[in-house]
Amino acid sequence: MNNAPETPGEQADETYDVIVIGGGPVGENAADRASRTGLSVALVESELVGGECSYWACMPSKVLLRAGTVRALARDTPGLADPGAPDVAAVLARRNEITSDWDDSGQVSWVEGAGLTLVRGHGRLAGERLVEVTLPTADGAGGSSASGAGAGAGSGSDDEDAGGGLAEAETGEAPRTRLLRARHAVIAATGSVPVLPDTPGLAAASPWSSREATGAEAIPESLVVVGGGVVGVEMANAYTDLGAQVTLLSRGGLLSNAEPFAGEMVAESLRAAGVDVRTGVGVASVDRPGTGSDNEPAGPVTVTLSDGGTVTAAEILVATGRVPRTTDLNVESVGLDASSLGRGGALVVNESLEVVGVPGGWLYACGDVTGRAPTTHQGKYQGRIVGDVVAARYGTEAGDRSPTSGDPEPAVGQEGKPWSRYAATADHGARVQVVFTRPQVSWVGPTEREARAAGIPVEAVSYDLSWMAGASVDGPNYTGRAQVLVDTQRRVLVGATFVGPDAGEMLHAATIAVVGEVPLDRLWHAVPAYPTVSEVWVRFLESYGL
Repeated sequence: MNNAPETPGEQADETYDVIVIGGGPVGENAADRASRTGLSVALVESELVGGECSYWACMPSKVLLRAGTVRALARDTPGLADPGAPDVAAVLARRNEITSDWDDSGQVSWVEGAGLTLVRGHGRLAGERLVEVTLPTADGAGGSSASGAGAGAGSGSDDEDAGGGLAEAETGEAPRTRLLRARHAVIAATGSVPVLPDTPGLAAASPWSSREATGAEAIPESLVVVGGGVVGVEMANAYTDLGAQVTLLSRGGLLSNAEPFAGEMVAESLRAAGVDVRTGVGVASVDRPGTGSDNEPAGPVTVTLSDGGTVTAAEILVATGRVPRTTDLNVESVGLDASSLGRGGALVVNESLEVVGVPGGWLYACGDVTGRAPTTHQGKYQGRIVGDVVAARYGTEAGDRSPTSGDPEPAVGQEGKPWSRYAATADHGARVQVVFTRPQVSWVGPTEREARAAGIPVEAVSYDLSWMAGASVDGPNYTGRAQVLVDTQRRVLVGATFVGPDAGEMLHAATIAVVGEVPLDRLWHAVPAYPTVSEVWVRFLESYGL
């Protein structure tokens, strides 16, 4: 039931069972699951309901990549003519369509239909079970001000959740606020924000973040991309496809969180597409003349590199990472300080996603703000877990209350169903990631280096995907590689990496094998269809000795 007052006054005190700060996909999942046992839930969001992924990250970025991917497929398929350069205007129009022109009405309708109360504004902690919401002003400051491409502050990951909100504008008037009180729990799902390196001249050069890159209204003649992670390589691929001359700079290799061969294959492909890929180089300084109105930076950007070289481009995209969004959450009000937070200012949580260091077990966190697995899908998974935990512990329609974290025995949860340790805890041992470059890269679990560092006895089994019959049907220029990691003691898979066309669609079978700890002897009886690239599973097992 939506019981928010239509015209809230200053410091109006409203009470809900649960308050979720952040209305991105992570917060939405947490709120929805928590409400299913009769709990009243308020969802606080300052920008667009649906978050970063829907409007400035996952969805628009994949649209920008799609035209080039299909063109390459047509070019490599005998019998099809090269369709020529993409129609940029049509691509951007489709991007606008997929983001609903940055209008969250559809998402708001879903929230209302789910029985949640949407509170517009910037939410921050204000004490035990208290959330203060700074309300939007007439010009949108302090609340839902993101009304178009690239608008607003970055909050969420690239493959990322959004939430929390914008700081109030300096209007000269005291901002209006609402005070929300939770009977049982507050869930922080505030996402993350991009990192801007302290490089001389960079901040003054009006650099792009992922928001400006995915929301651009035109394609610049040239673009320099700083950072070789997911956002960097995807945007380098997309903007090259759309006609820009792109230079990609990375201090290390590309996709450093993946297996080394994956980054190497992406670098080779980007170079073949025309990207000037420079690895092992840093940025020493940035210069951009003030040639626009009011002497604002509007001319070309000159980047001086650590090796003494320079690169000049029309725009610069900084994609050097993100950090959890906690600086505007007022964590001090609940007894936390810098020493209580994790890497990058993350909220440290236990396996039931309760925030460590806050007594009473009422504060939870999920998504990027925890620093655990900063992707949209993993954040949504955490949101489902924490929503179920809160619903089982406090829901009015639940059965016997589930145990608090640390209790050894499972209990009865919703509708009298057993509530196992799997439902009550978040397991991040099988994190998944897909990079939508050409070729795609996907992986689950640790890399070989990470597994060995963790003391897992692994054997890596690799196979060239172009040798598969299904790959030859796909086209004569198919390039791909796959690798699985076998725990040699337990004889189960702990990780897998795929590089190739549509590699993301091959990932979930590996994820099920890893999460389900399927014995290799049993996996042998999962017969892949012929002729598909998935026959590589037989080759893995044969190479391992089965």
